[in-house]
Amino acid sequence: MGFLFSSSSRAASAAAAASRIRLHRFLRASLPSAGGHPPQSDANADRLLSWSRALIPLAVAASAGAALAFDLRRVAAPSLCDPGLDLRVGGKDSTDRVVKGGRREVPEGFIRELEDILQDNLTQDYEERCFHGKPHNSFHKSVNVPDVVVFPRSQDDVQKIVMACNKYKVPIVPYGGATSIEGQTLAPHGGVCIDMSPMKKIKSLNVEDLDIVVEPGIGWIELNEYLKPYGLFFPLDPGPGATIGGMCATRCSGSLAVRYGTMRDNVINLRAVLANGEVVKTGSRARKSAAGYDLTRLLIGSEGTLGIITEVTLRLQRLPEYSVVAMCNFQSIKEAADVAIATMHAGIQVSRVELLDEAQVKAINMANSKNLAEVPTLMFEFIGTEAYAREQALIVQKIVSEHNGSDFVYVEDADAKEELWKIRKGALWAIYAMAPNNYEAIITDVCVPLSRLAECISKSKEVLDASELMCVVIAHAGDGNFHAVVMFDPAQEEQRQEAERLNHLMVHTALSMEGTCTGEHGVGTGKMKYLETELGMGALRTMKRIKSALDPNNIMNPGKLIPPHVCI
Repeated sequence: MGFLFSSSSRAASAAAAASRIRLHRFLRASLPSAGGHPPQSDANADRLLSWSRALIPLAVAASAGAALAFDLRRVAAPSLCDPGLDLRVGGKDSTDRVVKGGRREVPEGFIRELEDILQDNLTQDYEERCFHGKPHNSFHKSVNVPDVVVFPRSQDDVQKIVMACNKYKVPIVPYGGATSIEGQTLAPHGGVCIDMSPMKKIKSLNVEDLDIVVEPGIGWIELNEYLKPYGLFFPLDPGPGATIGGMCATRCSGSLAVRYGTMRDNVINLRAVLANGEVVKTGSRARKSAAGYDLTRLLIGSEGTLGIITEVTLRLQRLPEYSVVAMCNFQSIKEAADVAIATMHAGIQVSRVELLDEAQVKAINMANSKNLAEVPTLMFEFIGTEAYAREQALIVQKIVSEHNGSDFVYVEDADAKEELWKIRKGALWAIYAMAPNNYEAIITDVCVPLSRLAECISKSKEVLDASELMCVVIAHAGDGNFHAVVMFDPAQEEQRQEAERLNHLMVHTALSMEGTCTGEHGVGTGKMKYLETELGMGALRTMKRIKSALDPNNIMNPGKLIPPHVCI
């Protein structure tokens, strides 16, 4: 990063640049033949220049030697790679969950500026910094924690914080509901954690336009409680505790994505503070627009690496008039996945299709004192008019019977439906309850084209079942997205390595089927190592160029999303 360079390294760089210029001028002047013969052909000139490039590093080294001879301290190479991270961590060969980073003490003058901006709305308390620097349910860890945690109350506060960070080149890590899985809120370089939870105002509700303008700290559950009296709701439902800002940053979805899409499809516009302190609004409140670059979609999923989101305009939906929730059982997970695929092919407008393997059902039984059949299970939700919802349920019941499914039941009572989805939302906590207290979890997700779901989930399940570790599979089966939760004892290195091996095999199985390494959890530090395989180096270099243009000092959540081995 820029603030790691010494003045002597800059002098060396300048000397090196001058040497390159002199050598190129010399070679260009040498291209015409001696004795008055015509200049060499373009092809010969290109060959000579190509050969000469091999000598440039030698000339550069000789010229830069004098500048370096008087400064023997180790300095960072002037490169547009990320020098703060060990290239093995988060890179394509990474097997380590502990993210390393370069850290320096934040200047006292910087802390004083923050105190002038925020008064008492910041802390350097060690326990508070550790709380914010260690994600609650993430397998990934960091050697460092934030140096200071700040609690802005307004966009103006955020703007001033970012401008101070950019001035002193101090890293920034945005923080929402702390529900992210892939290490998005780690602080490998220390710096400032910006906790957005105080910014949870509802700025305007436009019932007739079916949209709402909110600050990023409000949670989706809290938002839906506010909207319920108006007969409206926001149709994304990730883990409990997730906030709107974090949901935008990770491009999350949830069980309702099969009908309503992901966060990308449900945000109309954003306001964000860029690394230089400039505030941008990405669009109007119109339901569609073809005006300029789609900056809204650029920021959604950027995980705080391009800017800090301070306001979001969301699309809303009418609460369904009626709904039916159905469950059915299968002897194999492949049969269950086949039914999910067949349901989508039949054109059934389901709002949820959730798949739970037998281990997940067992965990739910133990945690909730239930007596569900411990076999692969599908859960459906059908919405619409009462007649339409029941009709759709009966069509799916027939599909289930054609695929050896059994025990198809559906409920219409409001309390019974709420209880079933409450159990589903608490699935992760049920798994933790079944494992010893000291166990941790790798929680991963992949997504494949719908036609490959049954094959991918079956292959992954075979590998998971063959392991000695406790593993469960749970899927948003209607859009090809499924999760594995692998429990392990962190004190046992062989268990940690086995858990990582299972995660690695599951991801590469999905990638081999034209799928993605992350359907909804995002990249963070955990999935960076798979991006080159999935997207290619050209796409990653393009991302790096965008990042470098908007954040030249690399202060915005450094060490996330873009693999450290990507150079431009």
